[in-house]
Amino acid sequence: MSASSWSPGRPLRVALLGCGVVGTEVARLLTSDSEELAQRVGAPLELAGIAVRRLGRERDLDVPAELFTTDAAGLVARGDIDVVIEVIGGIEPARELILSALDHGASVVTANKALLAEDGATLFEAAHKAERDLYFEAAVAGAIPIVRPLRESLAGDRVQRVLGIVNGTTNFILDAMTTTGQGFSEALDEAQRLGYAEADPTADIEGFDAASKAAILAGLAFHTRVTIGDVHREGISDVTAADVRSAAEMGCVVKLLAICEQRETPDGPAVSARVHPAMIPLSHPLASVHGAYNAVFVESEAAGQLMFYGPGAGGAPTASAVLGDVVSVARNRRSNVFGPGESTHAQLEVLDIGLARTRYHVSIDVDDRAGVLASVANAFAEFDVSIRTVRQEGSGDDAQLVIVTHEADDAALSATVASLRGLDMVRDVTSVMRVEGGS
Repeated sequence: MSASSWSPGRPLRVALLGCGVVGTEVARLLTSDSEELAQRVGAPLELAGIAVRRLGRERDLDVPAELFTTDAAGLVARGDIDVVIEVIGGIEPARELILSALDHGASVVTANKALLAEDGATLFEAAHKAERDLYFEAAVAGAIPIVRPLRESLAGDRVQRVLGIVNGTTNFILDAMTTTGQGFSEALDEAQRLGYAEADPTADIEGFDAASKAAILAGLAFHTRVTIGDVHREGISDVTAADVRSAAEMGCVVKLLAICEQRETPDGPAVSARVHPAMIPLSHPLASVHGAYNAVFVESEAAGQLMFYGPGAGGAPTASAVLGDVVSVARNRRSNVFGPGESTHAQLEVLDIGLARTRYHVSIDVDDRAGVLASVANAFAEFDVSIRTVRQEGSGDDAQLVIVTHEADDAALSATVASLRGLDMVRDVTSVMRVEGGS
């Protein structure tokens, strides 16, 4: 470690990697609020450099031009940097830059959910070795404080379940489908027009973004190393207007949920982490989360049920979370201490999706003739999936059975669906959706 320790009287030097929407807002707040931040930290924060891809790009930012550099590797390796803020995203070069920053004695604040979900272990090990902080509040749910509550405030409690709406794009689309009756494509077009969805929305609508956040939340909640490869992922591109209408008829809405829970198995406690669309009752707190907002619902043994709600993305909200971390690590640097690192002492098994248990809503196109209901019911019974309600919609060529089950294993439901598709009186299983958040 080549950096010298901080000494009273000198500013704490901050390097910023990335100057996009979030980075620009971080730099603006560091400069415009410098006096107040200094009071909170107990020492001035000096913006020592900003690494960007292109120097000539126009930026709405009033900082000296000489602070900008394209040499990110050189900036983090200077040896006089106290805090490095990484908001460039992606896996590389972000990983190497963070590792270099830690190796050269800087603490790190990052918003990089993808990197933490894929290879957080390497980063945490490097931070522990360097005796420096690695903070990442902005990596999950933007401005909503959820990382620190799970990492610190609930460290003495036993978290049982975390349910989250952690992607604003998908929540906006599903909310639009619910409130306007639009189909998926129309709602996506509207989200892109309003700037809530990227030109290539794959990471959002196919659940990759939410899965990264679910991995981070599960690791924090259950003190177990969870990567994105451990998270079952389904997106919302197959959600139809008919699914949304069916949910409404049940007194539910459709949301893309990140669900992390601890379950008891014959071999002891284990962790389940999954991301998929689900119907939730209108009475559930998450049902009232509209537009591009995020919310995380935590169930714990002692504290009970907790709800964290707010804007989950955007320059200013995310920058707020980044600056909160910067103040914390800067205070630690002044005191020559470092905060909590990775907590993996539980080392619980991460369950396959087949062992996850929930209720299901199943729509089946069937022939309208005698014996169909009995055959369908037998297919459910064969795999020990108990039917809670059943109703028929339409008649003749438009006949459809809509079945809601009691709780069942995901594997049993999948086997049931495969069996149904093999019946000659079943034209198609048109929709299978999980039902969460109710009894």
